[in-house]
Order: sequence, then C-alpha cells, then structure tokens
Amino acid sequence: MNDPKKGYSYCMSKNILVSVAWPYASGSRHLGHIGGAYLPADIFARYHRTVGNKVLMVSGSDVHGTPITVRADAEGVQPIDIVNKYHAEFLGYWEKLGISWDNYTTTMTDTHIEVVHDVFNNLLEKGLIDKQKSLQAYDAGEDRFLPDRYVEGVCPHCEYKEARGDQCDKCSKTLDPEELINPISKLSGNKAEFKETEHFFLKLTSLENELGNWLDQQEGWRPHVINWAKSFVKDGLQDRAITRDLDWGIKIPVDDLGPGKKIYVWFEAVIGYLSASKEWASLQGDSDSWKEWWENPEAESYYFIGKDNVPFHAVIWPSILLGYKGLNLPTNVPANQYILIKGEKASASRGVGKSLDDYLDEWNPDALRYALASVLPEQADSEISEQEMIRRNNEELVAAWGNLVQRVFAQINNNFDKLGEISDSEEIDTKLLFGFEEAYKNIGNLIEKVELKSALQESMRCVSQVNAYLNETEPWKIIKDDTKRAGRVLYTSLQAIDSCANLLYPFMPTTSENVRNAIPKTTECKWGVNEIKRGVELGQLELLFKKFD
Repeated sequence: MNDPKKGYSYCMSKNILVSVAWPYASGSRHLGHIGGAYLPADIFARYHRTVGNKVLMVSGSDVHGTPITVRADAEGVQPIDIVNKYHAEFLGYWEKLGISWDNYTTTMTDTHIEVVHDVFNNLLEKGLIDKQKSLQAYDAGEDRFLPDRYVEGVCPHCEYKEARGDQCDKCSKTLDPEELINPISKLSGNKAEFKETEHFFLKLTSLENELGNWLDQQEGWRPHVINWAKSFVKDGLQDRAITRDLDWGIKIPVDDLGPGKKIYVWFEAVIGYLSASKEWASLQGDSDSWKEWWENPEAESYYFIGKDNVPFHAVIWPSILLGYKGLNLPTNVPANQYILIKGEKASASRGVGKSLDDYLDEWNPDALRYALASVLPEQADSEISEQEMIRRNNEELVAAWGNLVQRVFAQINNNFDKLGEISDSEEIDTKLLFGFEEAYKNIGNLIEKVELKSALQESMRCVSQVNAYLNETEPWKIIKDDTKRAGRVLYTSLQAIDSCANLLYPFMPTTSENVRNAIPKTTECKWGVNEIKRGVELGQLELLFKKFD
C-alpha cells in the first residue's frame, strides 16, 4: 500500500470529451435541468481534470428549437430576442454554479453552420440523405405549416394525452405528427391537417445494421439507455426528415427543395458537440487540436443528457457519426432520468418547483450542488423536496462537514503554536489515513463509471470516519496531559480533512478549494493524501455553510 505521506498518484493522461445537452434558449432552467445533465457533467469533468486527464467539456444554447419560436410568438417578439435573453441568463447560471465549461457557445455561430453543412454534404454525397415526400402538419386557420413541436395529441403507443409531434415525454417514443391521435395545433387549438411536402431525409434504414452491431458491443451503459436503444433498432429504424418548412433555422446548403425550408433542429443540434469542439480549437489558436478528442482512437467521449434525449444521442447521433466516418462514437451515454417534485417532473413552464434563480438567491451554490448530487436520478426518477434539501444542508454540510473543519482549525489555532512538536503516529492514526488511500481508488472508480451519487455517499462516509476518529481520540481532553499526542491527532485530522476536501471537490468546488488553500502542505496531490507543513499558520477560513431554520 502507498505511504500516505507521499500521496496517491494516478498515472493517467487520457483525452476525455464531456458533451452536455444543449438547452433550448427559450425559458429559465430549474433544478431538474441542472441535476439531469449539467451538474453530473461538471462533477465528472472536474474529477478527470484533477487526476490528470485532458478534458474538453462543451455545450451551448440551442437557438433554433421550436420552443424558441413558440415563446417569441407568445411574446410578440423575434426569436433572436428570446435567444439573447435566455442565453445571457444561462451564462449567469453557469458562473454561479461553477459549471466549468471549456466552451459554452450557441448553434448560431459561423463555425456551427459550417460544420453542419459539412456533415450534411458528406452524408448527401454518400447517398445517406435523399429527398422524400411526406405529410407535414398544417394549420389552415393560421395558413402555415407546423413544426413538429407545435403539434400535440394522444400518443399512439401509451395514450399519453400531451404527446408532442416529435416525441412522447411519457414513453420516450420518437414520433411523427401524423401518428398522433386527435392532433391539434398548439398555435391556435385548431385541428391539425396534413399536406404533402418534400424534404430531405436521413436514411437511417441504411445504417440500421451497422448501428445495431455497434450497440451490441457497448458495455457499462445504464440499462435504461442501452435497452431502449437496442429495442428501438430492433423495432426497425425509419428514415427521418432532417428539413422542415420553417423561417427560423440553418439554411440548407443545397437549393433542391426551394424556398421556405430550413435544416431541422434535431439534426443540427447534435452536430453542435463537434462544432463546439472545433470552435474551442480555433479559440486556442490551434485549429486541429479538436482531433485529439474526435479522431484519437484512445480518446473517450461521454454524453450527459436527460432520458428524453436518449433517442437522439444513443441512436441518431451515432448513426450520423457512423455515416460520416472517421469520428469517435460515444463511449457512454449516461442519461439521467427525471427529478420529481411532489411526484411530478420538474418544469418551469408548468410551475412545478421553484425557479433556479430563486434557489441561487437563497442557497450557497455548493450546498445546492450537494443537495442535487445526493439525489441524482441515475437509474430511476428521484424525488426531491425543499425539506429534504434543508435537512441535508443542516445535518450533513453544516453539522458534519463544516463543523469538523471548524473545530479542528479552532483546536489548533487556540492551543498550538503552529503545530510544532508532535508525537509519532499510532495505529489508529495510520489506519485512518490508509483508509483514505482506498477511498481515493474506490471513489475514483465510481466517478469513472458515472456512479456519482454513490461516489458522493462514499466521500461523506470519509467525513463521518474523521468525526468518529476525533470522538474516539478526544484531543481536547488529552491536550493538558499529553500535548504532543494531542498535536498528532489534530495533525492527522488535518491530513484527513485535506483529503475530504479533495474527494468533495468535484461536487463542491468552491468550499473544497477554500479548505484546501487554508491548509499549508509540503506535497500538493489533489487526489491523494498530503503531508501537512508544520510550523506554519493555517489560513483564515470562514464558515463553509449557513444553517437554514
């Protein structure tokens, strides 16, 4: 076993692409969005950076989604006005929550349009895109074709009454508007009619066998993701339209269809992971550096999304990549399920749960990250309540972790001159620190498998072990009779606290960094046990968390 004084060292240097769902710039975010994709991705990325891997974490605001035009119509403004408002709001969220993007962009950049056109033309030249006639929903009263999300009706598979024209939120089946039972226009409430129109289609039927073989080779995926993807392919893929009769969207790079048509958002948005990576490379001054994550066969790529996005990331995006050739396919698609509030999916539009701004006004961002990370819906929908969030804050962050840090700092500052002479380690001290050696390995393995909730539980178990160690050794009692022994206990506790801060850093970066910076060290391993400097004052440290009444 490694000497805990020397720190545990990982010998890694992998390229890790962290791709995160693109939020529609159409409305405020809520806790379900953050816990569903953005926080898990940040925890994962921060860990991998800590152990020495090269991480590229990308996403951006999806500016062409139908929800944006719906919102613009409702408010009597232009779609770009909605985009500018909510993109700026999202940037504020990421800064407050400490989401560590390498590139957070939008789908209206020149780079994105260029990359989308390249992918389109590549697939067109290979015969994987062709023109087909199909029925598209039409609102006669409004005299306009309807984007799929403007159509609502009863799902033909599960009879959910509020299924959209592109997907059912209840059973996650992808749909075409004409499949809906009793379809209506969300613009006017009129019954949706269907007219024949010509569009470009992605020929998923030509990619079905190759996709199925690839899915059969994937290991370690969450059951609800891989099982759904395989069943989707087993049922038989259907060619899907990748253009629509729209005014707001990316221009089609060929003129075969005539005016009034744009590239459909579901096709171009997933290409954003690639365009955001290329944009990042250009910003670094090395336009080819994106290839380290996309063309290097040793690189790994992870897609953090909600379960409603599984069809696009586990089936359609891999199909596009298989057709394009030469780019890495997903290593894993760790889609989360839903965070529920009183049994309902969190939703800003339906008023289920408070807004994210409300929480950020009231909560320490790290405490909010912790409360969400403790209930991540990795395998099933998870219920969250404000009462439970407050309990976790008060009992686990304030009473267990924050109090541990404060009482050890206070004991040292009040009773020792910079922890000068201390006794040799005893078995109980060595056992505690060796336990952290195992914790680094176990928690690292859990994070790499994207079992983040379990990783957090194990990290907090380490906090409990340090509290138990202090309660057993009671340095505040022995300090008068055996100052050196009390000094060793507090020194060991300080080493353990530093390790707890390391383990908690991916989850709560700001407060963990504050703790780490307040402890002077002779070694500086951010994922291992460090040796603490003696004869040096501890840094000033304010209360980590506030208690809620």
